[in-house]
Amino acid sequence: MKSFFYILLLVILSSCSGNSVDNRNCRFLLNVGVNVNVNMSLPQYSQLQFISNSVYVPNAGNAGIIVTNTGSGYLAWDAGDPNHVSSSCSTLTVSGLNATCGCADENTYSLVTGQALGNGDLQCPLKNYRVEQSGNNLLIYN
Repeated sequence: MKSFFYILLLVILSSCSGNSVDNRNCRFLLNVGVNVNVNMSLPQYSQLQFISNSVYVPNAGNAGIIVTNTGSGYLAWDAGDPNHVSSSCSTLTVSGLNATCGCADENTYSLVTGQALGNGDLQCPLKNYRVEQSGNNLLIYN
């Protein structure tokens, strides 16, 4: 009976695969606590009331947060490039529904899917945060 238990344990352990979400190459961004309230009635965030617009929210997450109005809801992404060590050039800048890092390789990401655009070598998607809407306020958290 003991040998059956050990064989069963061995089979279970050997059949478990690695967690694909925990990619060892995607460890440049820290898991920092985020709890941000965005009031879209304020002038700096009023563009979020229109579809396909994005706004940069500083002083949150790793390098700020980018909030996007997709038309079917709001998405929030960390503004740090997940494929770079944090540096002055690794903060993403917004251009419509895309964001690009300021480093020499100019990694570009979709603000709708979070996936890299144009460069097949990038393994890490953007780090996303949860968004809840209550009237003109967005609560962004993790």
